Amino acid sequence: MVVEEFIDYIGIQKRYSKRTLHLYSDYVKELREFISPEGDDEFLGELKPQVIRGFISAGLESGLSSRTVNLKLSAISSFCNYLQRAGKIEANPVKKVHRPKSSAKLPLFYTENSLANYLSNEVENGNFLSLRDRTMVLLLYTTGIRRAELASMNISQWDKERRVIRVNGKGDKEREIPVTEELDKALKIYEAEMKEFYSENRYDKLFLTDSGQPLYLSFVNKVVKRELSSVKGFTGKKSPHVLRHSIATHLLNNGADLNSIKEVLGHSSLAATQVYTHNSFEQMKKIFLTAHPRAKKGG
Repeated sequence: MVVEEFIDYIGIQKRYSKRTLHLYSDYVKELREFISPEGDDEFLGELKPQVIRGFISAGLESGLSSRTVNLKLSAISSFCNYLQRAGKIEANPVKKVHRPKSSAKLPLFYTENSLANYLSNEVENGNFLSLRDRTMVLLLYTTGIRRAELASMNISQWDKERRVIRVNGKGDKEREIPVTEELDKALKIYEAEMKEFYSENRYDKLFLTDSGQPLYLSFVNKVVKRELSSVKGFTGKKSPHVLRHSIATHLLNNGADLNSIKEVLGHSSLAATQVYTHNSFEQMKKIFLTAHPRAKKGG
């Protein structure tokens, strides 16, 4: 059926991530069922702006956020572009559908002091698993890599001589990230301990689970949450992605330019990186209002 063909296409030709494939499949099938409960390809003839507006309105009325609705529209638009190229429809109806405005949401981030305090704590001597967890958090923070990039990282991606880490990002795009002196030292200590702890590493992975298996995404989440919950100073969500937001914000606050941060994070466009300028402005605004003599006096 055409929906399944579309998902195969964006998976093989476009190299979309598994998560995106899952979401796009769900959203397009949801639209198909909205138009034709029988689930056949006859719904293609009903792909019109007014029908898609009805589908989106139903979602908003059910309590979906503007962000989720816009994600659905993106999936449907991609599907319609595919159909148009295949000659199954004449035009993309989504182009005539108004997208609801999403409220601006600034990325969460941890303070430099909070992370410095966490990283200053000594790891219990002889406790390899604690050392592994600390090294994972340090790597996530200092490089800004995604949790999936960490989970899939091979030992060979760490170039010790050049002190860089090669990362395979979204769409199999490779980028190189410099390794700080602190991280370089930590990785060397960790690697030596790792060879003693695991009898073998047949997966060639930089990090493994307690039982020596490749990492999975929820495992990375649990490690970060457990580590950051062990010290004071971390409020709100404790996740790998907030560590990524944190290093981006800290780099910007310390004078790094947006293009350099974009390359480190592996963003495809500068627009995705520019969101961190809002965090920096909010920090500057807070400092300004705290220090300004007239602001203190209220006039």
